[in-house]
Amino acid sequence: MVEIAPSILNANLLQLGEEVAKIRSADWVHFDVMDGHFVPNLTFGPMFVEALRQVTAVPIESHLMVENTAAFIPLYAQAGSKRIIIHAETGNHLHRLVQNIKELGCEAGVSLNPATPLSCLEYLLPDLDLVLLMTVNPGFGGQRLIPAMYEKIKQLRAIISERRLSCKIEVDGGVNLENAPRLVAAGVDVLVAGTLIYRDPDPAAALKRLRDGVQ
Repeated sequence: MVEIAPSILNANLLQLGEEVAKIRSADWVHFDVMDGHFVPNLTFGPMFVEALRQVTAVPIESHLMVENTAAFIPLYAQAGSKRIIIHAETGNHLHRLVQNIKELGCEAGVSLNPATPLSCLEYLLPDLDLVLLMTVNPGFGGQRLIPAMYEKIKQLRAIISERRLSCKIEVDGGVNLENAPRLVAAGVDVLVAGTLIYRDPDPAAALKRLRDGVQ
């Protein structure tokens, strides 16, 4: 079954508890962490995760778009993240960082920007719970999906299947009702959707439409 992870980057942050309650049927809450350096935007600290953990039973995945990844991992694990996703582009010690995430009791994911090749992850795939493929350039919501990413998804799915791994594929960026079925057909397991859900007057209904469209 395809999983849906609404991104709260597009939610009304002044009513975050109410906004998360609207997507209680989601599989994950996608929490974008941006430090203003790795990407130009600046978002949430770990206290937001801790606060959300008190008001929702939906598991939280924290997507760390930051430069000093090693310092951020324990903060977001201790705050209540169930899954922590780090970027391959932030350093040369991915294996160690993935092990750190797992030692803290979280699922481990690695994200690739659109221009980053899959080859940088092949040695690490057996250790990963998830690969997040960015289908837009990270930093801001509301962008259009880059068409070349469909082939990248297919290539990653072929590698995972050939090696009989359990690693899931997640995509983030430009997901809508029109392209979601094509993304799933290419091999995606988890869809991150922000604008599609939270720019709708009824986020719960938007979430249901997305789920119905890919099941």
